[in-house]
Amino acid sequence: MTTTPDTSPETAAPDKRRRATLLTAIVVVVLAVAAVGGWLLFGGSKAETTGARTVAQIKDSGKVRIGVFSDKAPFGSVDSSGTYVGYDIEYAKRVAKDLGVTLELVPVEAAARVEFLTSGKVDIILANFTVTDERAQKVDFAKPYLKVSLGVVSPDDAPVTDIAQLDGKDVLVVRGTTAETYLEANHPEVKIQKYEQYTEVTNALLDGRGAAWVTDNTEALAWAKNNDGFSTSIASLGPQDTIAAAVQKGNTDLRTWLDDQLVTLGTENFFHAAYTTTLEPVYGTDVSADELVVEGGVVR
Repeated sequence: MTTTPDTSPETAAPDKRRRATLLTAIVVVVLAVAAVGGWLLFGGSKAETTGARTVAQIKDSGKVRIGVFSDKAPFGSVDSSGTYVGYDIEYAKRVAKDLGVTLELVPVEAAARVEFLTSGKVDIILANFTVTDERAQKVDFAKPYLKVSLGVVSPDDAPVTDIAQLDGKDVLVVRGTTAETYLEANHPEVKIQKYEQYTEVTNALLDGRGAAWVTDNTEALAWAKNNDGFSTSIASLGPQDTIAAAVQKGNTDLRTWLDDQLVTLGTENFFHAAYTTTLEPVYGTDVSADELVVEGGVVR
């Protein structure tokens, strides 16, 4: 005898309810897993410390990872032989030497400096990193090793000697720099063109895509001196700032080590020596070492 399944609404309803309950449970589990993953990735305490290595851990690994520029001479660039050179590079080499480990230089772009620290891709950033209150909320800065303000580079046949001349004109900046922040906060009348890399912004200036380039005055002076037809027409714009090494937020152990090392380097006049090797050949007599260099982490 063949039995016909009971398909009445009374019988089907419990099955539907069971399937709905099972489906709901699966969705809840999936959402819970996603929520935990998101918490760890974006806000949880584990994400905040992922990749932050202590001095002992760096020494045990035998290698320190330091983020530097690869296209910003004379601070961090790659020469024709593929070797990193520059003021920041000299500092990075000394950090590795004093830690007793090998050095891994990691190229970074200006806008990615904070992310490279928070994600643990590097232990230290030495990419001409200007100290600001906004950045200090995301990373920890050691004491400074360089003084800096903004500068303006413009063509000699159309010099910009006052910021008011840029009203309504295109101004070139690198994304993620203090130049971008300063102009947006203080000069909304200018039209900002943003680029990711220094080579991109200088090419734009050479091509006439902007009336001026605003960047660190140390960079402005160096580039203009090596490019005929351009000058640092405003040598100091905005407040004087400092440049310092940065570590992941909360990595007090490594930051303290860097601060202590700066004191030792100050007794050697290390940064004046680095200036003589890397910056003086570029600046010549236009700038003196004492105008830029900070020894022992103390601004004078």
